[in-house]
Amino acid sequence: MAFTAKDVQALREKTGCGMMDCKKALTECDGNMDAAVDYLREKGLASQAKKASRIAAEGTVAVATANGASAVVEVNSETDFVASNDEFKAFAAKVAEVAAKTNPADVEALLAAKDDETGKTVDELKQDVFLKFRENMQIRRFERYEGAVATYVHMGGKIGVMVKFDTDLADNAEFAVMGKNVAMQIAAMNPSYLDEASVPAEVLEKEKAIMVAQMKEDPKMANKPEQVLAKIVEGKMGKYFKENCLVDQTFIMDDIAVGKYIENTAKALGGSIKAVSFVRFEKGEGIEKRVDDFAAEVAAMAK
Repeated sequence: MAFTAKDVQALREKTGCGMMDCKKALTECDGNMDAAVDYLREKGLASQAKKASRIAAEGTVAVATANGASAVVEVNSETDFVASNDEFKAFAAKVAEVAAKTNPADVEALLAAKDDETGKTVDELKQDVFLKFRENMQIRRFERYEGAVATYVHMGGKIGVMVKFDTDLADNAEFAVMGKNVAMQIAAMNPSYLDEASVPAEVLEKEKAIMVAQMKEDPKMANKPEQVLAKIVEGKMGKYFKENCLVDQTFIMDDIAVGKYIENTAKALGGSIKAVSFVRFEKGEGIEKRVDDFAAEVAAMAK
């Protein structure tokens, strides 16, 4: 019995399973929807749908480099117990490797991408790990860079960083050291932007407006003309850039700006190095973690 893309979608809605698993189930069951549901339940896959609503704010960040490209991924789990397991971490590292090798367009494409070692899709590998731990796991996000890239993972997967450089020193060992140091800077200081030019105009205007409002609340500044306040604000923006822009930040290993550190390294090695972009993933950032009120739960059970 033939089946269509609509049938695959319908099976996904019924079971909560991945697209590739639903397609395989319909293939194995000759397009029979009910049989496909049973097939997924027998494989232990459909039960994941019941757990998909659980908050997965734990997990790990992994990086990988392959075929001239690097990728950083965040893979979430419900508990730290699973996140700290070697098998889960190996899965996250494999996801990063596949992302680097295949250049998927988005997370959905990454799930459908195949691992060339096992021949399985990332979604299938994910199901394998799920069957072992039986808790909600999600590939939340990834980024991929090509070319001269430095990577760094902090605290065993709490933070992952990639920095892309434009350089003619990519094969130099000292460049690699410099790149890792800059990645560590990003992990530690969490800059919002690469440089002053990267800060959106609307962000700058908002910051300036806040500074003007603050000065107007100060009795010593409140009566100064607007043009004077504007000049003072321009001077204060230097502090904002130093705090929020990578190349303007003070280097954690020396009392110079990060941009100057990069420049000095390039000069010492007789080449050119320019930081182009960076990405920093911190495990669970932006995810609202569940807080259990055990007293309320016990009270509810007693009613």
